Amino acid sequence: MSLPSKNKHVALALQGGGAHGAFTWGVLDRLLEEEHIIADAMCGTSAGAVNAVVCAYGLHKGGPAKAKELLEKLWRMISNSGGFKPSVFDTYWGNGDIYNSPSYAWFNVMTQFMSPYNFNPLNYNPLSDILTSLVDFEDLQHYRGKKIFICATNVKTNRAKIFSNKELTVQSVLASACLPLLFQAVEIDGEYYWDGGYMGNPPIFPLITGTDVHDVVLIKINSINIKSVPTSARDIADRVNEISFNSSLINEMKLIHYRNELLRNGILKTDEKINREIFIHTISGYDTLGQMHYSSKMNTSWEFLSKLKQKGRETADKWLNNEFELVGSKSTFDVEEHFFEKF
Repeated sequence: MSLPSKNKHVALALQGGGAHGAFTWGVLDRLLEEEHIIADAMCGTSAGAVNAVVCAYGLHKGGPAKAKELLEKLWRMISNSGGFKPSVFDTYWGNGDIYNSPSYAWFNVMTQFMSPYNFNPLNYNPLSDILTSLVDFEDLQHYRGKKIFICATNVKTNRAKIFSNKELTVQSVLASACLPLLFQAVEIDGEYYWDGGYMGNPPIFPLITGTDVHDVVLIKINSINIKSVPTSARDIADRVNEISFNSSLINEMKLIHYRNELLRNGILKTDEKINREIFIHTISGYDTLGQMHYSSKMNTSWEFLSKLKQKGRETADKWLNNEFELVGSKSTFDVEEHFFEKF
């Protein structure tokens, strides 16, 4: 199926999810091949922030081809940087989990008793070297082709901090991706930050207040619904993390739904600046990622990352063929169906 020839402007919202961000890499890789999709803005958290910044810098320096090249380099470098790899037993099951990896088991035990201030006193983070080798952040701050927003959580105030174009530094990206069990809080201008997923995974409001687009495409890699109740200690802890990382997004989606209803019924006056209807679309990794255990988010083997990339490309291609033509005219994601309880 050929896409419409008319350009369509969207904003991309990129969720965080560790190694599952390779699925988002695949989605972006496919979308970059379509000249009629114009992403005026990108908002990302954690792995979503990393993908957004590297993609934006590639577009700045050499267009879609360069963006695809840098994203490939990013994930190869992540894989080569170490991290956790599956054991022979994990590989046998083939679902990406690394529960049987000795290094992952050691990490789980260690973090029960020690903080990163103890086991990582020098606060080494390989992502810092990866980002600085790929992105000239001073140059990126002057890029005006797209609005970029990345989210971090202020540890002391419990508020979301949104870093936009002029504030993009390697430190702000590290803040957005700072898992508190792995890394010390990132200090920026006297404030301390953890992973942005606690307050917005990702936040949608910067795309509404900071742009004039009507269509938001959420690349969703965190499971909201699951099929069975977790019963093991590991699975319970993993589900608690998923719930906390999804709660702010769900609340924002509900607010967008209510606001759209007020606009449609004439209760709110429409304007193009803020009070405009927002159409929500999703490219969801649920079919690929939904049945994987939380541990797979830390699996940095190249085989696994490549598999997720390919699944992301395939899912984006399906979305382009089935739903892209509705962009600009209606939402293709039913917020009420997914996020509202039926009474």
